[in-house]
Amino acid sequence: MHRARKSFILVTDADGPKGPPAIIGNEVAKVRIRSEIDKKYRELEVHVCNDELTDEVHSVMDQLHSIFDISLTATDEAGNHCILSPGDIITFYAEGQKVFALDDKKKYTVSRTLYELEQELEKLGFTRISRSELVNYRRIKSLDLSLTGTIRVIMKNGYETYTSRRNVSKLKELLLHGKKNASGADKDRQG
Repeated sequence: MHRARKSFILVTDADGPKGPPAIIGNEVAKVRIRSEIDKKYRELEVHVCNDELTDEVHSVMDQLHSIFDISLTATDEAGNHCILSPGDIITFYAEGQKVFALDDKKKYTVSRTLYELEQELEKLGFTRISRSELVNYRRIKSLDLSLTGTIRVIMKNGYETYTSRRNVSKLKELLLHGKKNASGADKDRQG
């Protein structure tokens, strides 16, 4: 069963906690955040330290990646240039010779190929469900298996798309266990 994740960051410094306690998963977590300002640092560094690689560490790393790693430039339907955060995107799909991004409110044209997006965004929760579409598996609400030969993928905002039955096991694994286990499961099947 997939747990909904809630994440809040407890900000601390020399004066002590500032803000609500951190909640990661459904558990209250002790999070210590400190800042070190020194001329030896030429750019921002963020370190995540723990005694083992846990779901909480993966969650924090995913959030940091979504903040710092990638922003996409796109054009909305009115012709305005926009910067998109991948975490806000529900799907990327190809139609004709163009690639589009869809968030909860708008459709955007993106100047990258689906292949490029797949390579860049896999670690942020995107997976290919067909030759012409990537979805943010963290935004999937449910899979409707009642159709013959295809699966309806229903996103949390109500958007619906379709995938073939051969993708069902991969999507179920992603929904149940996240990317790290689905990747391992795929490797086990291949090797």
